[in-house]
Amino acid sequence: MSATSADPTARPASAGRERDPFFVRNPWASYLLRRSGYFVVSLFVLVTISFLLVQLIPGDPARMSVGENAPPEVVEARRAELGLNRPLIVQYFSFWGGLFMGDMGESISSRMPVIDVIFKRAPATLEIAFAAVGIALVLAVCLGLAFGALTKNGRRRGLEVGFTGVSSVLAVIPEFLAGVLLVYLFAVTLNLLPVAGRSDMSSYILPVAALALGPTAALTRIVRAETLTVLQQDYIRTARSRRMPSVRLYGRHVLPNLLTSTLTISGLMLGSMIAGTVLVENIFAWPGLGGVIVQSIQGKDYPLVQGIIIFYGAVVLLINLVIDIALILLDPRTALDKS
Repeated sequence: MSATSADPTARPASAGRERDPFFVRNPWASYLLRRSGYFVVSLFVLVTISFLLVQLIPGDPARMSVGENAPPEVVEARRAELGLNRPLIVQYFSFWGGLFMGDMGESISSRMPVIDVIFKRAPATLEIAFAAVGIALVLAVCLGLAFGALTKNGRRRGLEVGFTGVSSVLAVIPEFLAGVLLVYLFAVTLNLLPVAGRSDMSSYILPVAALALGPTAALTRIVRAETLTVLQQDYIRTARSRRMPSVRLYGRHVLPNLLTSTLTISGLMLGSMIAGTVLVENIFAWPGLGGVIVQSIQGKDYPLVQGIIIFYGAVVLLINLVIDIALILLDPRTALDKS
């Protein structure tokens, strides 16, 4: 009789695994739990850094809110009303308490709740940001696949050189310069598009193009490089040997293998694109958060600066979390590799 059968307390290994927590037995659940934990920690760090950074803005927000010529007693009363006379650590915990209650404080300049200002202005910012991200992804994948297919195996050397040169130049053009050039060409010279404001669909074209131009060029280069790599794989050669139609080959085998790396890199680009809306909105007089944050920094409006910074950061963190979830849906091996 074996030692296992002789020991009445022994139990099969599978029984131990069945009693393990669900997230230990399931790599998907383990990955999602860990990634959600990263999101919470990152959000905590974001709030803390944003709180400390605005304290470094020179000037007295209390005096800015009541006017430069206000008597000292009025300034002190306003400082006490804003809670700026309390120790910094007390202000920090009070700020966290307000966040948990959905209260980001009151704007010093407008006397409006910060959350109301953000909700009023955020849709305009998110519209051009998400439109730019979507356009950049679609164009980059389509153009990258096309140029990869046309220049594979060293073919069409002139086309490859031209693509590399043009995409390299476009990728390094900053958003504000792209915006100025687009305004001069399409609004001033050709008089085809409105130069500023948010009215009909035509008013979206220039700010979205200014945001998407550089990221599209950079991402197209990456997609083309990934396409050339995928086309060298053995399973692609096998599919070609079976006379698989090109549409099916690229749609079924090449494209799915590109999306994982493309989504990962686009998530990294997203932060710079969100930040780029600040400059673009000021160029095109776009009624989003970009103009508000510039004015609030100039006016030492601490609560509004804090609220907008946290909003921008939270949007970037949340979208990166969604991209990570999309990655494990596209390629379940992602969850297994990171478990």
